[in-house]
Amino acid sequence: MFARRFTIVCLLMSLFGMSFAILVAEGRSARNWDQANSCRFGCPSHLRH
Repeated sequence: MFARRFTIVCLLMSLFGMSFAILVAEGRSARNWDQANSCRFGCPSHLRH
């Protein structure tokens, strides 16, 4: 009986974790990576893209 409840809880937690990871990944994909990787503090010109 305990093993059955433990299995159900683990499956529910894994589904919740996967759905939460998908939500987080979708939210982070909107980030502009060119802007995040740009040099803001006067990098030498040969390092700029």
